[in-house]
Amino acid sequence: MTTKSTQARSGYTLPVFACAGAIASLHQLIYASALPTASFNLLNPNETVEIPIEQSALLSKTAALAITRSDPGDNLDLTRHTPVWSVVSWAERDQTEQILLEGGEGIGYHAQGDAIYAYARKLIHTHLSAKLKSTQKIRVTIILPEGRRLALRTSNAAFGVVDGLSLLGTGGIAQPLSAPEQLTAYRKRLRQKAAVYQDLVFCLGENGLDLALRHGVDAQRRLKTANWLGPLLVEAGELGVRSILLFGYHGKLIKLAGGIFHTHHHIADARQEIMAACCIQARLNTSVIQQVLASSTVEAALQILRELDHVDKENRVEKVYEQMAERIDTRSTAYIQTHTERTVQVGSILFDRQRQIIVKSKIAQFLLAN
Repeated sequence: MTTKSTQARSGYTLPVFACAGAIASLHQLIYASALPTASFNLLNPNETVEIPIEQSALLSKTAALAITRSDPGDNLDLTRHTPVWSVVSWAERDQTEQILLEGGEGIGYHAQGDAIYAYARKLIHTHLSAKLKSTQKIRVTIILPEGRRLALRTSNAAFGVVDGLSLLGTGGIAQPLSAPEQLTAYRKRLRQKAAVYQDLVFCLGENGLDLALRHGVDAQRRLKTANWLGPLLVEAGELGVRSILLFGYHGKLIKLAGGIFHTHHHIADARQEIMAACCIQARLNTSVIQQVLASSTVEAALQILRELDHVDKENRVEKVYEQMAERIDTRSTAYIQTHTERTVQVGSILFDRQRQIIVKSKIAQFLLAN
């Protein structure tokens, strides 16, 4: 009997569902009839898709609403099945642009405004402007009813986005990056780099990749790992890599200090407990440890330590994060040794949500200098 391999299913990014809903809303507004599906080109890639419309209705004579539901494919994505509301209304007289796109409830914001990025804006403007007369103007509001709640379970704050989720992405296809099948692609890239370089830099995400460059890391030595740190550390050991510099957001890398080597929030989470353990190692008093343990996020716990340090200059952040970085280095080295019987030097650099470096372990400092 032969077994058939199952390929991971790709899905679509949030901007695609926002655009589908906006198309359906505009159709409802103009023709007073519902669209069962919205058919349109993703632009990137050049591919036409049909997105189901769950519900649509006129809200008034000047506004309509359509609801779609996110489908990211075989990703461990917390936005799976979340509703996406797209409201289209005729513009006020003083509106100058033909299409005013804005974020409503559940769409986060950053220093430059609503967290609706270039691809989402291009997709919506392209397809809605084609359906409007030159004299018609509309306001498009995208709402994620569950966005504010879901954002608390993400590292969005590390990207400067608060109070909601982003309409993020440079294309319409959501590749299954967190599905097990995607690990094959990461391992392939690692083998290619390990064939050329003995010393590599593992970056969990785009922020790490960018910060590594700013700290003088050779671009070709960087490898994006996403949440697959454990298997990639082992693979690096098997390939004979000499050293690995870990570059990542502290809310992710802290898990390694507790021996958790798959960092996706669906897999495991003990971040406050790990940070409290680091506080104990740093000999902080019990009341501070209790505050850290009771904090809602590790970012909040870091802020507690910073505020206390501001008052009495006790350097708690430095002491705690030195312990954390040392634990990350030690645990990672031991993890590789256990699974490969090889010794790889591992150093770690942790940054906060403002992309400021919190700590460089001693080994990290050595690796950066060499």
